[in-house]
Amino acid sequence: MKRIALVPGLVALASAVALAQPAGDGDNWPHFRGPTMNAAVADNPNLPETWSQTENVEWVTDIPGLGWSSPVVWGNKVFLTTVTAIGDFEQPKPGLYAPRGRPDPPPIDHDWLVYCLDLETGDILWQRSVAEGVPSFPRHQKSTYASETPTTDGEHVYVRFGDLGTYAFDMDGNEVWSALTPYRRTRSEWGSASSPVVYGDMLIVVYDNEEESWIAALDKRTGEELWRRSRDEGSTWATPFVWENDLRTEIVTSGVRRIRSYDLDGNLLWEMDGRMSWAAIPTPFAAHGRVYVNSGYFGDNHRPAYAIQPGASGDITLADGASSNDYVAWYQPRAGNYNTSPLIYGDVYYSLLDRGFFEAYDALTGEPVYPRRRIRVGASFTSSPWAYNGKIFALSEQGDTYVIRAGSDYEVLGVNRLDEMAMASPAIAGDRLLIRTATRLYSIRKQAAN
Repeated sequence: MKRIALVPGLVALASAVALAQPAGDGDNWPHFRGPTMNAAVADNPNLPETWSQTENVEWVTDIPGLGWSSPVVWGNKVFLTTVTAIGDFEQPKPGLYAPRGRPDPPPIDHDWLVYCLDLETGDILWQRSVAEGVPSFPRHQKSTYASETPTTDGEHVYVRFGDLGTYAFDMDGNEVWSALTPYRRTRSEWGSASSPVVYGDMLIVVYDNEEESWIAALDKRTGEELWRRSRDEGSTWATPFVWENDLRTEIVTSGVRRIRSYDLDGNLLWEMDGRMSWAAIPTPFAAHGRVYVNSGYFGDNHRPAYAIQPGASGDITLADGASSNDYVAWYQPRAGNYNTSPLIYGDVYYSLLDRGFFEAYDALTGEPVYPRRRIRVGASFTSSPWAYNGKIFALSEQGDTYVIRAGSDYEVLGVNRLDEMAMASPAIAGDRLLIRTATRLYSIRKQAAN
């Protein structure tokens, strides 16, 4: 086991290693919320719609420690992160509580771990420790030190442990490089959560905090910084989105002060004052040729959602009282989400709220399809929804997945129970659904009839 002092450091390069051959990307789930960051996949009658702890379970693997990062998939390999600790410390629980994190980190040894599992069997192929020691930075007691989802391109897997650093491994578990991150204080001691995204030869990282916010692109093969841009932002937790539209490719970021888009060299393309809510957590995503950005802290009256057209430049802030302009296709003042990211399936924009409400809007116009509906009293949600086969799936923190009819009429069709706390967003690979709970990773797959 590698033991290091958890303090700022420089990029450390490992020796060159052979690169794995990329697999076909049809069944890959390379980063948070999948290839498009809009977790609606093509209909497939082989994808599971019902499950339990035993029904339609292909395999289940115990994952020690705490981690709310989502699994990612390339070829026959599944990657995820966790952090174990020796000793007693406060465990997360469902629901909204504790507006501030604990200012003092747990004074016990932690181990930051990367896991690689076999997609077909759930066997652990390898695990690697990137650091071990007593953390010098806090986190929220409901969060973990492994909340950022890995990303992969089939050559390497890239993992970010927010206030610790970013690490690259080849597909066989050999460390290729590491880039340690100086800790910066986040609002209310919530810690970091924005996941990295690999695109082309770059790894894109956003670190918005209360001291020195920035976006940077690292060389994915060496970890060397290609560019970095300061951001006039307080703490945010949204993952950046690389938007390939008909006009260009751009990096769209959410923020409390500004929604911004950068070109692949880090130059600002456009920005807007979205009059965002107190916490910018949902990840931007694209559908119907537009990019959708929102934020919705539950305690704010203004929880905006925007649909933005390609080709914008400069400041595209809406005029007072306006709901659209040349580049903002539509705006809804109370359609934003707090922790969950929304979903577009077909022509409908679905918003899943933390306290168990569900609502739908026309994705093209922003007009309401149906008003807010309560899914279940007492259910709370952090995991983002996904969709296939005419159904929306919403995984609660209690471990229950509510199956909701897609379309203009709201109806809960059923509930699939795993009976354990869950906050990670699932991955979909071929005809498998991968769900992470507090202690396990499930491969949910339709079982052949006897």
